Amino acid sequence: MGFLRAKDVISGQGRAYATIGKNKEEMFYVKSLEATAEKQKTEVRTLGRLGTQHKATGWSGTGSMTIYYVTSQFRKLMYDYIKTGKDVYFEIMVVNEDPSSTIGNQTVTLKGVNLNSVMMASLNAEAEVLEEDIEFTFEDVEMDMEKIFKTPTLG
Repeated sequence: MGFLRAKDVISGQGRAYATIGKNKEEMFYVKSLEATAEKQKTEVRTLGRLGTQHKATGWSGTGSMTIYYVTSQFRKLMYDYIKTGKDVYFEIMVVNEDPSSTIGNQTVTLKGVNLNSVMMASLNAEAEVLEEDIEFTFEDVEMDMEKIFKTPTLG
């Protein structure tokens, strides 16, 4: 029986890029980022069956990231929305790669990212570093099928 080699477990390090309008910037300030696609389902009851069945009827994308408090980019987007009502949708590309692994890398792009909440100001005399949590939704996702994880070689 084979086993997963430790060298093939992907490091938490990677890269992320935000494309807002025509500007693309590396998100070097990201500490963690998670994005989840969740199916929306409806319950279906049918004759001849006591149990409830479920049918997928759509999906919803949500995410969050913790970043170091070193950029005003997201505060500016929220500020512009507060002052003008103009909302901005953008992309975040996440690249997972670990050169010591045999499984390669994976690139996923979140499309139609829209901010839910942004910390507008922060002070903390006891904090060693300032961080902020940002929640968002996304409307689409793209995976580069040439850049997805390969099946690991078992030991």
